[in-house]
Order: sequence, then C-alpha cells, then structure tokens
Amino acid sequence: MKCVICKTGETRPGVVTVTLARGETTVLLKGTPAEICRNCGEYYLDERVAAKVYATAQEAADRHAEVEILRYAA
Repeated sequence: MKCVICKTGETRPGVVTVTLARGETTVLLKGTPAEICRNCGEYYLDERVAAKVYATAQEAADRHAEVEILRYAA
C-alpha cells in the first residue's frame, strides 16, 4: 500500500513498538505487527491488531498502571 503520510513510500510487513498514553497511564507494546513505510517509517495497524492494542491500553488504565511495557501476543 502507498503511505498516506509521505505519499511516495510503499509499506511492507514488519513489527513496531506502539506507545499509547491514556490519562496517567503509558503503555508500550513491543513487537506489534504492522505495515511500515519503507520511506518515512510511518506504520499502520490492521483493524484486529489495533483493537487488541487499544483493549490492552484500556486494561492498563483501568488498573491505574503508570507505565506498562509489554510484548504483543496474538
């Protein structure tokens, strides 16, 4: 797919570290599958992965975690 940020790069499958902040909680999810632009490095999560990432961040916020560093698990 063509990158919507730089408009010139093509994406390829890979893994990224996603950082999310919600209220006082920061969550880092390492090894998250994504499509990554070869030109600018922007990444795109598919709908299933994004839903899991957001649910994980919400669970951490519900536990009032300050910082959580996790490895993505399918």
